[in-house]
Amino acid sequence: MDDARREIADADILIEAGRIAALGPDLPVPEGAEVVDATGCLVTPGLVNTHHHLFQTLTRAVPAGQDAPLFGWLGALYPIWSRLTPDHIFTSAQIGLAELALSGCSLSSDHLYLYPNGTRLEDTIEAAREIGLRFHPTRGAMSIGQSAGGLPPDALVEREADILKDCIRVIDAFHDPAEGSMCRVGVAPCSPFSVSRELMRDAAVLARDKGVMMHTHLAENDEDVAYSLATFGCRPGEYAQSVGWVGRDVWHAHCVKLDPAEIDLFASTGTGVAHCPCSNCRLGSGIAPVRAMRDAGVPLGLGVDGSASNDAGSLVAEARQAMLLQRVARGADAMSAREALEIATRGGADILGRPDCGRLEVGKRADIALWDTRTVQMAGSWDIASILLAGPGVVRDLFVEGRGVVRDGQVTGVDLATLAARQRAYAKALMDT
Repeated sequence: MDDARREIADADILIEAGRIAALGPDLPVPEGAEVVDATGCLVTPGLVNTHHHLFQTLTRAVPAGQDAPLFGWLGALYPIWSRLTPDHIFTSAQIGLAELALSGCSLSSDHLYLYPNGTRLEDTIEAAREIGLRFHPTRGAMSIGQSAGGLPPDALVEREADILKDCIRVIDAFHDPAEGSMCRVGVAPCSPFSVSRELMRDAAVLARDKGVMMHTHLAENDEDVAYSLATFGCRPGEYAQSVGWVGRDVWHAHCVKLDPAEIDLFASTGTGVAHCPCSNCRLGSGIAPVRAMRDAGVPLGLGVDGSASNDAGSLVAEARQAMLLQRVARGADAMSAREALEIATRGGADILGRPDCGRLEVGKRADIALWDTRTVQMAGSWDIASILLAGPGVVRDLFVEGRGVVRDGQVTGVDLATLAARQRAYAKALMDT
């Protein structure tokens, strides 16, 4: 995934100080270096997740929302989420990030847009530090509750002045704009149907003053478009433009229902899109016009979305699903495995403003995934496209900033069995209350 899209056989990679220092055949081994034998492996850049709600790993497959579209699903889940605590948020973030790591993901964003019972954004930031993934948390928010005509219950909304104040706090405390940064903070009002026009505008002004990126949901399904037309008198893309939410510092989740004019707007302004194919299927939202967006030049990455609307958190599975959906919609040659892998790596890195990631190239960050091609799933494969056409599904090794986050198929930073047991206990307690 370098600029030439090279595919190199029988090569070595030298990692020094978190960067790729050299790449090619028969590199000399520096004295004292650790040598990782990648014989029989396909080596790719770490995958990049551009949209997630990590807290939702605690509410997978909730019966009341299993067969509902977006608005009905949210209505079923909001009352449960209102009971979450900081411990719930921290543990569910660890689980979600570990799941991502096992799927080859080295860099993930997260959209935390509700803060019940003392929850703070740093509950997820600390979880990412412990797991070891590169992290882009966004300070989400909801401000229009049911009593004001919004969708979320009043208990889950915040005063807009408090939202903006906390955005400043977390940016000042945790945002690192440097190359190689392990944590960058974004500003992310939840959606056009859960915050005011004024908050969208104020959030954009604040984000640009602070030099951070902006994220929200947009045009996810037909209900979303109908709400925009009824409330704002325009389509979602037009609304985003009217409140300052287009540009290279903006990326929107889903965009399933963008029309040709909106696609052209996003292409001309460099506005990014986080495509979430499995969630779009799960909620019956539709097939996003990814082929049209790519052809127009819209910056595009992949997202697993929340693990209550997916209900999995595998980036490699999203890449496969993105490829398959475009083929269903446009024909067998609509998207190749290589293009889907590009969207999952450098595509996602670029819309997050991280050209230092998503590539195997000298000078880029050492975020590297090793996929064992000697597994049962890969047996008989003729070409590296098998990573998505067949694929092991779980990475053998994952390095982030040169550090081993997954080794031999196991997450290194935490006791995953103990963590999963804690998560199961939390879920059962929520079910029983």
